[in-house]
Amino acid sequence: MEALSYKTVSASKETVNKGWVLIDAEDQILGRLSSQVAYILRGKNKTNFTPHVDTGDNVIIINADKVRLTGKKLTDKEYVRYTGYPGGQRFATPKELLNKKPTEVVRLAVTRMLPKNRLGNALKGNVYIYAGAEHPHAAQQPKEIKLNTIK
Repeated sequence: MEALSYKTVSASKETVNKGWVLIDAEDQILGRLSSQVAYILRGKNKTNFTPHVDTGDNVIIINADKVRLTGKKLTDKEYVRYTGYPGGQRFATPKELLNKKPTEVVRLAVTRMLPKNRLGNALKGNVYIYAGAEHPHAAQQPKEIKLNTIK
């Protein structure tokens, strides 16, 4: 055999076809929802997945305030942040966050499942999270998918 009969094709920013996906988070388990969303954001569900290129779709998550946490995570799990000042470490439970900022719990779960580099920072901008059932992205004509049909 003199030459390979196939060539490896890597996607680039110009050749990627990005779509819009709508996911309803009502009664979905938080970890399973966010891992599936991170999977779509990376583009791993596509045949032209390339690790160093943003090949994923834009994801719209609605009803983020109705997401479920299993076990006692709603009261026992803690989110830690730091204000930057001495003694400025702040703690919050998912129950407190859902009351104060309903979309923050889903946003934190999804972004922590993305790569911790420049690509991950770019992918964070491709997810749009809304507490209610309304979203302003009707012009993009997102296709609604069920989470159990992704993998």
